[in-house]
Amino acid sequence: MKIALGSAGAHTEVDLLAVLVSEDELAKNGTVDELDAALDGALRRAIKDEEFTAKRESSLTLQTLGRCPFRKVVLLGLGASSKVGAPEIRAAAARAAKAANAEKAASLAITLRSKADADELQPAAEGVALGAYRFTKYFTGDRRPKKSIERVQFGWYHAKDSVKPSAEQKRALAQAEAVAQSVNLTRDLVNEPANTLTPARLAEVAVEVAKKHGLTVKVFDREKIRAEGMQLLDAVGRGSRNEPRFIHLTYKPEKARKSRKRVVLVGKGLTFDSGGLCIKPAPGMGEMKSDMAGAALAVGAMNAVAQLKPDVEVHALIAAAENMPDGDAYRPGDVWGSLDGKTVEIINTDAEGRLVLADALAYGRKLQPDVMIDHATLTGACLVALGTQTAGFYANDDELAETYLKAAKTAGESMWRMPLLEELREGLKSDIADLKHTGDRYGGSIIGALFLREFIGDAKWVHLDIAGPAFLDRVSALGPKGGTGYGVLSFLAYLDALTA
Repeated sequence: MKIALGSAGAHTEVDLLAVLVSEDELAKNGTVDELDAALDGALRRAIKDEEFTAKRESSLTLQTLGRCPFRKVVLLGLGASSKVGAPEIRAAAARAAKAANAEKAASLAITLRSKADADELQPAAEGVALGAYRFTKYFTGDRRPKKSIERVQFGWYHAKDSVKPSAEQKRALAQAEAVAQSVNLTRDLVNEPANTLTPARLAEVAVEVAKKHGLTVKVFDREKIRAEGMQLLDAVGRGSRNEPRFIHLTYKPEKARKSRKRVVLVGKGLTFDSGGLCIKPAPGMGEMKSDMAGAALAVGAMNAVAQLKPDVEVHALIAAAENMPDGDAYRPGDVWGSLDGKTVEIINTDAEGRLVLADALAYGRKLQPDVMIDHATLTGACLVALGTQTAGFYANDDELAETYLKAAKTAGESMWRMPLLEELREGLKSDIADLKHTGDRYGGSIIGALFLREFIGDAKWVHLDIAGPAFLDRVSALGPKGGTGYGVLSFLAYLDALTA
């Protein structure tokens, strides 16, 4: 997809024109007036007839019937100007791209509200790339899309046909490309079926990203995992012929600096979760290919970090395994050690994510990070509590929590802080080991977070239970059904806050 700056009005030669407009600008919008004149008053009549007021997420589509170079014009509402920020611009641009895909358009022009300032241009460019995303790898014949968006032009009222971007605009577009590409990589990994995306293949993708962008990477196979003492990761992966992997990606800025922050990002990488011996019911099991969304996020985020080059050291740790039932699978009632040294009594083999994360967090603790952040499709309980659009957010430090939640708001990703209730910690006490890995059914997401906390030592820590927003069965604001790439934007926004 090529992106350019230039005109985006009544005479722009594209297949589809989209106009971003806020509520208080609709009545006196220059581009809308220009289009209305070219369409002999049809646009303002349609606005009146359809009662279009440019509220957030509203839209109005009108055919031009040959009176303009493009087939249709789409007005995309942003809501009140005072409340329009990057999330609103990004989502509106994504809707423009979706409309272009639906129209089988090869070219799209988007009218921005200003002269393509970087603060508006970057989220708009991100939104187009995210909205245009489709996972079509396995379609054949007529199922394969015949056209895709090849050219996008961002413009503003009375812009020239072609505008040479400034250095700031070039930087904004380059950053947008890196961010959107990374979110879409995360989506690809989540959408990939489990028969092709095994733990070994996930490690290969991480190595490919590292080689492409100059990251350092280590991959532990089963033998090395056992040698390192990661007994919980080993236990979860024992029931599958697809052996587990542990992946460590590292980004370090070129110039050394003692005061630089160090962040460890941890991702749960269950490339498929059958539930193990405590096997899941068949309905919905097919979606368990997405149980590695935390790991996908880690790979995607590092793909972006390597290109954006923030002044912060970032380590990504991925504990990847398949949870399957066979004669060597771990069992309820087993007791396993851990990299941390604590022993864990297994209660339910379908609560495997916290086990692989425990070893990854213990490994991350050795890196002496300023903060550890883990993402995991951890519990169905979080879905019950918060629905499909919002992640459960846990933190053991209030200042860290405030900073991260502010970053998430900037990114437009929904998360809600949940309490680490100490009274529920009692449910993790075992009669025969240091810990049980599950407790009572009530407060399941909180208990999962409390278990993970046992392995972080003194580190400042954030845990995100992304079971809801990581994989959706309906179209989201920024993309189609399936993997959403949730969490990448918030993590990158947090790194920005660290280096501001």
